[in-house]
Amino acid sequence: MSSFDVIVVGGGPAGLMAAGRAAELGGSVLLLEKMRQVGRKLLITGKGRCNITNDDPIGEFIKHIHPNGRFLRTAFSRFFSEDILDLLHRYGVETTLERGGRYFPTSNKSADILMALQKWVSEVNVEIRCGFRVEKLIIENNRIKGIQANGEVFPTDKIILATGGSSYPATGSNGEGYEFARKAGHTIEKVQPSLVPLETEGDVAQRLQGLNLKNVSAVVWVNGKKSAEDFGEMLFTHFGLSGPIILTLSRHVVDELHKSNNVEISVDLKPALDEQKLDLRLIRDLNEHGKKRVGNIFRYWLPATMVPVFIDLLGFDPEKECHQVSSTERKQIRFLLKNLRFKIINHRPFKEAIITAGGVSTNEMSSKTMESKLVSGLYFAGEIIDLDADTGGYNLQIAYSTGWLAGNSCMNSHDM
Repeated sequence: MSSFDVIVVGGGPAGLMAAGRAAELGGSVLLLEKMRQVGRKLLITGKGRCNITNDDPIGEFIKHIHPNGRFLRTAFSRFFSEDILDLLHRYGVETTLERGGRYFPTSNKSADILMALQKWVSEVNVEIRCGFRVEKLIIENNRIKGIQANGEVFPTDKIILATGGSSYPATGSNGEGYEFARKAGHTIEKVQPSLVPLETEGDVAQRLQGLNLKNVSAVVWVNGKKSAEDFGEMLFTHFGLSGPIILTLSRHVVDELHKSNNVEISVDLKPALDEQKLDLRLIRDLNEHGKKRVGNIFRYWLPATMVPVFIDLLGFDPEKECHQVSSTERKQIRFLLKNLRFKIINHRPFKEAIITAGGVSTNEMSSKTMESKLVSGLYFAGEIIDLDADTGGYNLQIAYSTGWLAGNSCMNSHDM
C-alpha cells in the first residue's frame, strides 16, 4: 500500500494547480478524479474559448469577488494572473488580451489550456488516476490519515479537496465535496447557482430570442427599490435573459428571489443619453420624418427585431404618421427606451449555472495556507470554497491561486 505526501481530490484547474505545485516542490502527489478525464468543466468555460484570467490589479480584482474577496489577498500575492499566463506561455499557449481586461488563448480553444496544465503536471510527476470516486476521508484525532476511493485506502497526511461546486454536474462537479467537508466538521454556507440565466414573465423576451444588445444598462429592482446595476452586453433567450451583465447580476437576483416575489430587471436601451437629450433626439427625428409612418422611424432608435415588439408594448398604431405623435406618446416612447422592464420569476437550474455561490466557510480555513482550522492536513481549493466572482476570468483565477497556495502550503508544512 503506497503512501503519498499529498492527495488531491478533483482534476479541475484548482486540483491540477494544487497537484502540480506540490509535485514541483518535490512531493509525491496523487490526483484522484472520478470522471474518465481531468478538466471536463475547464473545456466548456467561456463557451469553449476559456477566459483564462483578467488583468485587473489585485485591489480591483478583489472587488469582483463575493462574499469576501479580501480572503484571497495572500493567495493572489503568491500566485496571480501574470503567473498563470507565464506558466501557460511556458507550455506553448499564446494569449490575447480582449476588452474588459479578459485574457483568452489566441487559438480560442480551451483544450489548449487543459493540455498545457496536463503537460506541466506530467512533467513534475503527478500521478493521476481517473475513474476514482472518493468514498471517505480518514480522520483521526482531527488529523488527516488517508482517503478511501473505489474501496482502496490511500494513506497520507495531506489532502486537498478541489472537488468543485454544484454547477454543470455532468462535468463531475455535483457538490459531493461539500459532504466530505461537512463530515469533517465544516460549515457549508448556502449553496446556490451563480452566473446563471434568468427566467422572465410574459413573452417579450421570447419574442426577442437571439437578440444580443451591447452597451446597455440593466438595473435590478426589489419591491420597487433599486438594488444592483451593471453595464455592458445582454442576450434574450427562449426563457428570459442571459449574457454577461445578466449573469453578473444573477448572483444578487438569486438571493432576492428567495425573499421576494417582486424582483424586476429594467433595461436602459439608451444609457448614453439622459431624458432631456433623448427627448430632443426624438423630437428631431419625428419632425424630420413628419410624413413617414411611425412604424418606420423606430428603426432609427432600435434593432429591427425589437421594433414590432416595442410598438406592441406601446400600443401604437404603426401606420400613424410621425407628425401625429403627441407629446404624451413621445413621453411613452422615451420612458420605454430608458425602462424596458421584465419581471423575474425564476433562475435556470444548476446544470446551466457557470459557477456555484456558497460552499465551505472561509472562517474555518486559513487564508495564508488554505488549510482547515478544524482538521490538520485538510486543505481546500477552488469552487468548493465559499467564494465566487463576476464574469471576466475572475473565477478561474480563484481556482489557480487557491490551488497553488494549497499545494505550496502542503509541502512547506512538511519542512517545518
